[in-house]
Amino acid sequence: MTTVEIPGSKSVTARALFLAAAAEGTTTLLRPLASDDTEGFAEGLAALGYGIERTDGAWRIEGRPQGPAKDAEVYCRDGATTARFLPTLAAAGHGEFRFDASAQMRRRPLAPLTEALRALGVELHHEEREGHHPLRIAARGVRGGEVTLDAGLSSQYLTALLLLGPLTREGLRITVTDLVSAPYVEITLAMMRSFGVPVQRDGDVFSVPPGGYRATAYPVEPDASTASYFFAAAALTGREVTVPGLGAGALQGDLRFVEVLERMGARVDLRADRVTVAGAPGGRLSGLTVNMRDISDTMPTLAAIAPFADGPVRIEDVYNTRIKECDRLEACAQNLRRLGITVATGRDWIEIHPGTPAAAEIETHGDHRIVMSFAVAALRTPGITYDDPGCVRKTFPDFHHAFAAWAAA
Repeated sequence: MTTVEIPGSKSVTARALFLAAAAEGTTTLLRPLASDDTEGFAEGLAALGYGIERTDGAWRIEGRPQGPAKDAEVYCRDGATTARFLPTLAAAGHGEFRFDASAQMRRRPLAPLTEALRALGVELHHEEREGHHPLRIAARGVRGGEVTLDAGLSSQYLTALLLLGPLTREGLRITVTDLVSAPYVEITLAMMRSFGVPVQRDGDVFSVPPGGYRATAYPVEPDASTASYFFAAAALTGREVTVPGLGAGALQGDLRFVEVLERMGARVDLRADRVTVAGAPGGRLSGLTVNMRDISDTMPTLAAIAPFADGPVRIEDVYNTRIKECDRLEACAQNLRRLGITVATGRDWIEIHPGTPAAAEIETHGDHRIVMSFAVAALRTPGITYDDPGCVRKTFPDFHHAFAAWAAA
């Protein structure tokens, strides 16, 4: 058995940074993820006037319940959470704020969130393309009230509004008409409780009280999406891996990826504080059809090991993967075909047929999850290379070293 220490969750770190910034007092984050995305979020908070002290293993954030500095320009890099959460935080303050992002992030939609903010009275302007960065906000605080939101493209729109709720004068009542990646919203609700705010949910309606957040010491659990590559590697090679810190009480829905591997023949041992995945002898995998709407960040992981199954692997209801760092559904199909695998796709599905992959260069599209997913396939396909292996710095800068160390153990 090999134990692998997985870095902190990107999703949890980003939410914790928002909550800490908005809270009364000083918050300490334990084991936060240090990567391009989270460091970009922290730098964005610093630009907004929040005090952040970063050391190895712990970040301290001085909360500003009164809101950001009066005026600021924030560059959000490639970070979707940065680009969606920080404008929402700024809207709760008072001042003039401008947000911009990388070309990749500029392409990703912002409209459902900014339309909801406008409905709440926030004065904002998209400088170039409507519904996309760059964005200007003339913040005068947010009164609150009722708002309707379509979160069918990203649950981050709902998370941003939920996080905003306690900072409004009257609280928020959010009615959601569609929701993808629902487990990520459960992360948000649990973390808000940890910072002193209970949210009431009645079906598709979320009621958030005003009153602000309380600072706390908050431990960041390991990233379940990142762990998926090691779990898949164990299943593919017939080996075993244990990830401590992720267990039955984990916040992240992406841990459910191990249930998919279990259906394919792996053995899963889920304990309170750790999870172990052991592959079947010889890395034997069964084909299956699976809906991954709620765990779509692990879709590329499954797609990369699918050719080694004994039957077709069909992944359904993953349209939102087309508007991530790249069109992940198409990127997976394209790269599998480069490896000589037969693939069919539709608007929101991909079907991958069994085959013997041949070595090829993976076109990463600058997407960290494409690299890390096909690194798993490379365990049984020597010669796979990548046009941009370094893009893993977005979430796991040390991935290649850590993955090679596990493979060699």
